[in-house]
Amino acid sequence: MRQVAPLLEMRSISKTFPGVKALTDVNLVVREGEIHAICGENGAGKSTLMKVLSGVHPHGSYSGEIVYRGEQVRFGDIRASEQAGIVIIHQELALVPGMSITENIFLGNEPRRRGAIDWQAAQRRALELMERVGLREDPDTLIKDIGVGKQQLVEIAKAFAKDVQLLILDEPTAALNEDDSRHLLDLLRGFRDRGITSIIISHKLNEIEAIADTITILRDGRTIESLDVKADGVNEDRIVRGMVGRELSSRFPEHTPAIGEVFFEVRDWTVRHPSSDERLVCKGADFHVRRGEIVGFAGLMGAGRTELAMSLFGRSYGTWLSGRVFKDGKEIQLKSVADAIRHGLAYVSEDRKSIGLNLLDDIKTSMVAAKPSKISRRGVIDPVREHRVAEDYRKSLRIKTPSVDEQVAKLSGGNQQKVVLAKWMFTDPDLLILDEPTRGIDVGAKYEIYGIIQRLVGQGKGVVVISSELPELIGLCDRIYTVFEGSITGEVTRRDADPELLMKKMTAKKKSPAS
Repeated sequence: MRQVAPLLEMRSISKTFPGVKALTDVNLVVREGEIHAICGENGAGKSTLMKVLSGVHPHGSYSGEIVYRGEQVRFGDIRASEQAGIVIIHQELALVPGMSITENIFLGNEPRRRGAIDWQAAQRRALELMERVGLREDPDTLIKDIGVGKQQLVEIAKAFAKDVQLLILDEPTAALNEDDSRHLLDLLRGFRDRGITSIIISHKLNEIEAIADTITILRDGRTIESLDVKADGVNEDRIVRGMVGRELSSRFPEHTPAIGEVFFEVRDWTVRHPSSDERLVCKGADFHVRRGEIVGFAGLMGAGRTELAMSLFGRSYGTWLSGRVFKDGKEIQLKSVADAIRHGLAYVSEDRKSIGLNLLDDIKTSMVAAKPSKISRRGVIDPVREHRVAEDYRKSLRIKTPSVDEQVAKLSGGNQQKVVLAKWMFTDPDLLILDEPTRGIDVGAKYEIYGIIQRLVGQGKGVVVISSELPELIGLCDRIYTVFEGSITGEVTRRDADPELLMKKMTAKKKSPAS
């Protein structure tokens, strides 16, 4: 390990929530000017540890001590840690969509002159900070009018406005495309060159291997080990072994497909953008799914994969212009979500926290939310049946929770994703559409979700998987469709699938019949 003075030491940190020991004697040493990664399965305690450090969980709510720049610190809230130069950027960005970039950068930290906010000074400073993070936008642009990648840069600029010395990023690239992820990682390297220390939590192990100087691995709320990436020859397999406590010989469970006849078919599906009459988000899409088959959809961010899925699921997105849907050889009408559910479709959104789940609900309520009539008598939910159903799913999907009466918000990301899956499995769908089903979850939870998908197709159901991770599609799917600018541009079998071929089809316009 490099002999550089520690900037931060967290010693014997323990944190308990009702019924759950989240952290037990965790130790962390971060050296000045390094990029330090924290890895672990969902529920390992990574985010909890960073919330302790940043004052989200204040001093007194945990045991152990934090030493920062050689002195013990006791942060009572997040403002106290920010005053010390420690700034955390959470996975759910804390930006106000209806406010401008400038207003967001200085929200609660506005420059003042004679007691009033000096907006001219704020805008000048905002431009300097935006230049520093490589954000080229008008500072008056509203947050809702820029993409997630640029919003992430606004959060980092906001951190610099607070004189950040230790920057904590929780899953910073989870929702970013490859270009935005690459830009963000390059930015962190540049910060390191200027002596700024970063802590990054990520499930993208290839990124961790590429950028981190040191990796600390947590498992079940305990520190397992810290690795010097270069000196210890760390690679993805080594990180996985530390995270799960065993070798994963394959990232995907063994599976022998038993594929049947075509049972779901879409013809000439065309959909207009909800707010732009000139823009088509789906252009004459044709595809089919067989029973017992996992079908992937690959495409760059904005290609139209999610729009296609949502528009099929009861016309939940855009304006339908044309197209027909057939199930078991008969045309069906999917004019509402209720229609889609009645005809055996289910859709798991890519955004589990704001669309897939109500985080204020308990687990059992969430699991039956898509079809409560299945456990109701005369329009009233039977609480005994509700609890029994939830318990069955908790056990079969191995959801880590002391009780199905717990709030969904208390679960880790991987366990929340399992609750969403349970919610739609409860509807007993024939076709399950999964949009980014493993985004933001660890390699162990991914393996379990892949197993769930394989069990579903083993029952003769069809599964559609939309994913930005080409290795995931190649390892999981029997066939893969490629999408570019709203058009399906290719179809590739499992045998022929490789990243180069998929990328070629994902970036090529669909040829017209005459060409």
